[in-house]
Amino acid sequence: MNLPAPTALLMTGDDYRESLRAYRPRVYLDGRLVNSVADEPGFAPGINALALTYDYAHKPEYARLMTAVQQSSGKTVNRLSHINTSAGDLLNKLEAVRLVCQETGCAQRYLTHDALNAIGQVAARLDDAKGSTEHTARFLNYLHRVQDQDLSLGVAMTDAKGDRSKRPHQQPEVDSYLHIVDRNALHNGQRGILISGTKAIVTGAPYMHELLVMPCRNMTQADADFAVCCAVPVDAPGLTLIARPAGRPGEPEHGAALFSSKYGQSTAVCLFDRVFVPMDNVFYAGEWEHSGHLTYNYATHHRHTCIGARAGFGDLLIGAGALMCEANGFDPGRESHLREQMVELITITESFFACGVAASVYGKADSYSQTFMPDAVFANIGKLLLATKIYDMHRIAHYVSGGLIVTLPGPDEDHNPETSAKLSEVLRANPDVPYAQRIETARFIEDLTAGYQGGWYSVISLHGGGSPAAMKQEIYRNYPIGSKVELVERLLERGIAADGSPAPAPHDPQRAITQNRQPGKCCDTGCTVPGSPVMVDLPTVEAALPSRRSPA
Repeated sequence: MNLPAPTALLMTGDDYRESLRAYRPRVYLDGRLVNSVADEPGFAPGINALALTYDYAHKPEYARLMTAVQQSSGKTVNRLSHINTSAGDLLNKLEAVRLVCQETGCAQRYLTHDALNAIGQVAARLDDAKGSTEHTARFLNYLHRVQDQDLSLGVAMTDAKGDRSKRPHQQPEVDSYLHIVDRNALHNGQRGILISGTKAIVTGAPYMHELLVMPCRNMTQADADFAVCCAVPVDAPGLTLIARPAGRPGEPEHGAALFSSKYGQSTAVCLFDRVFVPMDNVFYAGEWEHSGHLTYNYATHHRHTCIGARAGFGDLLIGAGALMCEANGFDPGRESHLREQMVELITITESFFACGVAASVYGKADSYSQTFMPDAVFANIGKLLLATKIYDMHRIAHYVSGGLIVTLPGPDEDHNPETSAKLSEVLRANPDVPYAQRIETARFIEDLTAGYQGGWYSVISLHGGGSPAAMKQEIYRNYPIGSKVELVERLLERGIAADGSPAPAPHDPQRAITQNRQPGKCCDTGCTVPGSPVMVDLPTVEAALPSRRSPA
């Protein structure tokens, strides 16, 4: 008899809101100390966004996309705390993130997924280097607790950095980077470490359950005290969060901030002052030579995930742009200049999403942990495209919408008896679209692209997950240029050097440009064997996004 697989706790959105009341973080917002994060209006849009990731796991039409069976425990867990073990997992994660970001703009909780996958990989690498199983066992204990309690984790990765020309150990202000101040601390009979320093950009920090502290760069031996990875409850003694509001809280629900008053994102500067971390929550401390591996893996996972997130945002712009064309009295199918703009917006969105699909299909298991990694080249190309094309996406939304999106009278005029009747007459365009619907769509586009929230989306798309320069570096580092050189040399019968002398041997150490090679992606020794199944549950994924997949 087949018994159903056990299921970890899967909270609802309301359960998540209530769970936050068990924590008492020290959080400042707009210069005041917050009494209860769960009840703070300034954080409500961000809490709403995370709550949706919990609720969608309970929707029958999304449940199998938003949940997964964790291989190490056999339990069904939320997709956003799952460790990937197949290309199908990567594809399903990509679709799941697109799905929740279609609704919220940015669901934030996917950071939990990206960090857990990377930390699991570095734990396995540490065990391999030390000939032990200690780090993996510690990580799995933590992972299973997070999954069983259905926690959301923030990523405390980006340090304040101080003088960018100096390494962490050279900074005149030591707390500009988070570091270990005591490696043999004792607290209530527990052994652990004490950490101090500053993490400058922590997404959703006030309404997370715990923070995953990670290094933001490669370290040298002199930086060993700065090489630390651990988990810290958001209300740990000695931790202070200085946060900004999420979205546009307090704006009229049907006013200028229709979307961002419902969904948004807070970020926080996190100040650590001799925070105690028990060893059960320390994944490494001082192993500087593994920091580059952790940051690289996290960046690859996160850039792949960002592709799904911004594709969801692209879906919002495509839908809003089409509605605005209709409200203005135009059919893009008949107006070539509008059709061209809409096709460009669709092409941008689906181009970087296609890179995410390719990164999933060509993903492969990490050699230490068997965690599936997205293909680094496609993941970085997709993230680079969205980072630089976000401004084109905004431009196109402005083009197809017209200037009305930023020149409308304020929303209070909609209820002014002296002006509302006349405005509803003169500002109506398509007779089949009521004035209120046209204005609501215009303000929605303003909110997404031309207001406070629009500026936020631009900056977070450009710099989130690393700068465009970092992505270009990874593309060049991972792309097999050497294989292309060998291809041309073979066609030229190995070719000759520019000065007429014989070309260097293909593997000549002096010939660095040809050193990066990999097997062809269309052969059995490449990343994926042709014909291999890569989707775990394709029908579920197809059904998850009917508006994008179905012709009707």
